[in-house]
Amino acid sequence: MFAHNKRLQYTVRVAGPNPGLANLMLEQFGGPQGELAAACRYFTQAVSEDDPGRKDLLFDIATEELSHLEVIGSIVAMLNKGAKGQLAEAVESEAELYRSLTGGGNDSHTTALLYGGGPALTNSAGVPWTAAYIDTIGEPTADLRSNIAAEARAKIVYERLINVTDDPGVKEALGFLMTREIAHQKSFEKALHAIQPNFPQGKLPGDPAFTSVYFNMSKEADARGPWNEGGDWKFIEDPQPAVDGGDGTATVNVSQQDVQTLQAMASRTASDPSSDPMTGADLGSGKAS
Repeated sequence: MFAHNKRLQYTVRVAGPNPGLANLMLEQFGGPQGELAAACRYFTQAVSEDDPGRKDLLFDIATEELSHLEVIGSIVAMLNKGAKGQLAEAVESEAELYRSLTGGGNDSHTTALLYGGGPALTNSAGVPWTAAYIDTIGEPTADLRSNIAAEARAKIVYERLINVTDDPGVKEALGFLMTREIAHQKSFEKALHAIQPNFPQGKLPGDPAFTSVYFNMSKEADARGPWNEGGDWKFIEDPQPAVDGGDGTATVNVSQQDVQTLQAMASRTASDPSSDPMTGADLGSGKAS
């Protein structure tokens, strides 16, 4: 059961309307690294989680992400307050209203016209939110790593948003949201390492003939480091197909009837290498006599 508290998790103090900034803030409302995507990601993981500790953790953070969605949505709404009234009541001349909406140098005018100054489930470029942002796969050692990465990406977006505004109240609220991304990363990482072993993900260990092999797939000035040397790494300087020792071809065992059918198809669709047929390209280029 969810119960809505009418007060925000963090107080939003906006110095003044700024439609352009509001549009940028939509990145964390309806964007891939935004709060709705995070809430849905962790909620879906929590519903199917069998471990009571992880289940509680995921539900708690999913619910907090919804509160963050409310905070960022409120910032967007406050930044759009002036534009909302001006659009609805047409208190300015057309030219002045257009200039005020486009002052941010982005698509804020489109957002204001389409959504009336309210927070829209789009990113800052107007791309609609999609459930494709949710990458839950149902394996905690994989999902927790994905959650850590998602929180890290969200932190970076918040840093970038902080850098594009001089509104002290907005900066303060964004700083809180950014900081909570750090806290969530810590919780997810602790939960991940409470599972031992947690690598490789899943149940199967992998083929030891390849798990610590680095294939050098690029030439000239090869960079070496702990990602491909030292420890149990085996560096293959010039990998040749097939690395499994086979001949590198694809084969399948089929019935004799399928062999005959496939041969008939191959014969029917065979190319004549000695032919030089007239084509539409020849006709269009004027080469045909």
